[in-house]
Amino acid sequence: MPENKINNIRHSLSHLLAMVVLKKFPQAKLGIGPTITNGFYYDFLLPQKIAAEDLLSLEKEMKKLIKQKIDFKKTALPRSQALEKVKKEKQNFKIELIDDLPDGEEISFYESGDFSDLCRGPHVENTSEINPDAFKLTDLAGAYWRGSEKNQMLTRIYGVAFTTEKELTAHLKMMEEAKKRDHRQLGKEMDLFSFSELVGSGLPLWTPKGTIIRQELDDFVWQLRKKYNYQKVSIPHITKKDLYQVSGHWEKFKDELFKIKTRENHELAIKPMNCPHHTQIYAHLPRSYRDLPQRYAETTMVYRDEQTGELAGLSRVRCITQDDAHAFCRYSQVKEEMIKIIAIVNSFYQPFDFDLKVRLSLHDPKDFDKYIGQPKTWQKMEKQLKELLQEQKIKHEEALGEAAMYGPKIDFMANDSLGREWQLATIQLDYNMPERFQLACTNEKGQEEPVAMLHAAITGSIERFISILIEHLAGNFPVWLAPIQIKILTVSENHTKFAEELKQEFEQYNLRVEIDNSAETLGNKIRKNSREKIPYTLVIGDKEMSSKNLAVRVRDQKQLLNLSRKDFINQITKNINERKLNLI
Repeated sequence: MPENKINNIRHSLSHLLAMVVLKKFPQAKLGIGPTITNGFYYDFLLPQKIAAEDLLSLEKEMKKLIKQKIDFKKTALPRSQALEKVKKEKQNFKIELIDDLPDGEEISFYESGDFSDLCRGPHVENTSEINPDAFKLTDLAGAYWRGSEKNQMLTRIYGVAFTTEKELTAHLKMMEEAKKRDHRQLGKEMDLFSFSELVGSGLPLWTPKGTIIRQELDDFVWQLRKKYNYQKVSIPHITKKDLYQVSGHWEKFKDELFKIKTRENHELAIKPMNCPHHTQIYAHLPRSYRDLPQRYAETTMVYRDEQTGELAGLSRVRCITQDDAHAFCRYSQVKEEMIKIIAIVNSFYQPFDFDLKVRLSLHDPKDFDKYIGQPKTWQKMEKQLKELLQEQKIKHEEALGEAAMYGPKIDFMANDSLGREWQLATIQLDYNMPERFQLACTNEKGQEEPVAMLHAAITGSIERFISILIEHLAGNFPVWLAPIQIKILTVSENHTKFAEELKQEFEQYNLRVEIDNSAETLGNKIRKNSREKIPYTLVIGDKEMSSKNLAVRVRDQKQLLNLSRKDFINQITKNINERKLNLI
């Protein structure tokens, strides 16, 4: 089914949801009811609380409406009549929405039966187009009006919708599996990260185990970049606002910046990105064409003032760790540099068994105010990326309007083990920011020549990538990435000394080892180990102490491996060095 048709179905279902809620609670105030990936939601200010159990009765009422074959009709009203209508209905949120619409914009309503809602549309023509067995109300949540914690908390009701019952069943099964893999729950069970109310929302605290994962990922990215002569740099986390005024970020993203006033009344910003700082490292010396490319890499945090309602575990945070890199090169060197970065991306994602897809993100000429630079410059950059992808025979899709503020992007997308699509790495071509900062090199003729800037983030955001990875692997990290690679369980205190000797031997090979010599029963220790997703477990009792071999329990495997110490160490170190996904 075409995407616009299923979106019309989902949008119409959000209106049907509002209809049945108003019937049940005539005093309810309506917020907004948009479509989202796989479904829809509607926000309500309700006179009383509702529970998850109430969703089934609302769903039944919606199905009754569908069977009535109700038409959806669009009407447009002048601003004065539109305001009069929603004021009469005492729908205060709709009054606010109309007040915020620019002068001259059409104000439209969609009528379905005796219900009417402020809406741009589109919708189905008649509810007979909706399969009553292919949707479900799934969840309740709190949501601040317009995403601001300064506003009232509303009740958000979520639903999913498809064209067939089979699609719905498959999606609900996937959602159930996703709950088991939720990175917030697994992260807690595996002791990887936490959040504190005293620290604040969207600001994760990484435990020693979680920090190991972060460091291993970052080390891997750096190993790949080092092959291509990137150099590490370091920048401060605050800056004068002047930097972002030149770059264009202050004008475009002023509301998303954390701002600081100094005692001397200077206005500073906490950095939301690194690229403007890196331009100043390039600019601090005169550059010859012989010095290019200049390749800078830095893993550092950036900070964005995300609205509280948009924060979600590690997926959406206020402090974002980026493995950021910027290459400054001549226009003639862009293709070669791009090919190198693409090679880094492919090498990084290969061990995780992601099937990467490429999206070429272009600017939308109809919405040019979102971007900096001139149309001719954009056409030149986009032509260059299209030719590169064609020459390299890289299959790709084009996405209008998905470009960065300063240039087009090559985005790498992948589906996880649950079939959900994620954006991962990104490479951006940028002629505009170097121009704004007047970055240049002296060419062979002794003339000033403008340079290009390539932005590249391999994981995108380490926080977000770890959340994706936890759910993709259900917490079963490959041994090279696992915080604890080997857990030694002792049967009694008599076996602790032998366990310590084993630990010391393994640590000589840089293996990460823990001993559990607690007073817990062996069964409890094994169950705890299973929750922590430890790759290899050794149980040490009298029998194991007298044996020359180790009985190795491999994660999610019933059969024990009987290996000599040397063979076990060789196998695990080979697995780590080759970054294998499987343990055996």
